[in-house]
Amino acid sequence: MADHIEIGERIRELRESQNYTREGFAEKADLSSKFLYEIEAGKKGFSADTLCKISQALSVSCDYIMYGEEKEHCGVQKLACVLEMMEPGQVYKIQTILKMLYRMCDTF
Repeated sequence: MADHIEIGERIRELRESQNYTREGFAEKADLSSKFLYEIEAGKKGFSADTLCKISQALSVSCDYIMYGEEKEHCGVQKLACVLEMMEPGQVYKIQTILKMLYRMCDTF
């Protein structure tokens, strides 16, 4: 399990290394600056949607924010981050395509 304090520090370090103020970054990630402060201080956790917003705004993977490294076995989490950003109709189409691919794999 990832530690809130370590995750918050990693986010703050990434933000500062990219020369964002807390307020400027919060706006870019569509968060309140107070909530971002609480995340960076390790006082609050956050949803998968917020994780995706932060990782996109910092141009790093969700894995890097959560673990400080890229994890090969976390493909499901990466997929979940992408799906969180999509509209419901898009998610339905992706699910349909994945089901078709799954069935095709079973026939080979």
